[in-house]
Amino acid sequence: MPSDWAVERFGQRAGGLAAAVPVQLARAHARAHAVHLAARLKKRSPYGATLAEAVRENLADTARELDEAVRDVRGYEYAVINDHALFPFKYADRPRPLDRARLASNASPTRPRMLLGHGPQPQGGLFPLDDDLTTEEYAELHETFEALGASTELVCLFFTADPENGIHVIHWGDAHLEPDRTFTWLYSEQLPVAPQLLE
Repeated sequence: MPSDWAVERFGQRAGGLAAAVPVQLARAHARAHAVHLAARLKKRSPYGATLAEAVRENLADTARELDEAVRDVRGYEYAVINDHALFPFKYADRPRPLDRARLASNASPTRPRMLLGHGPQPQGGLFPLDDDLTTEEYAELHETFEALGASTELVCLFFTADPENGIHVIHWGDAHLEPDRTFTWLYSEQLPVAPQLLE
């Protein structure tokens, strides 16, 4: 049974989506693990890059299966279900509490802009202005992506994973990106982890 929160966001698709997400993350891990093994590199970069892309692709496939939208944002596909875009993010390569999630300082500018432009407003309603930003830069960060749909809201899908152990934990909910790149969760819930698949 999907939660009331999930039904509010995804409507009649909530149950199917909640069931599909853990499976699609397990499939993405299997693909990324295969690339990791084939690369024969000590560094994990092939795993992380492949996992990120495979998760987005798999979620887009789920959206298509549910007869929902897939939108292209700067060359990356995002699943949009009932006007809510899934924003997948691997926040650690070992099990860590959700409140330890932090956006990397070298993250693509697209990520903070999606989080700030389409994510929930902070509970006070006003964004604290980062002293390092000009008013123009600040305004740009909070612009919505027309490609995503200006009224589309973001649902954060955060997880941890590593090549050897697969997906450890999955959370989804409403998260606001703070100026220090941490997240304030207005709501979150944990999804089950699907068994590992062999690619």
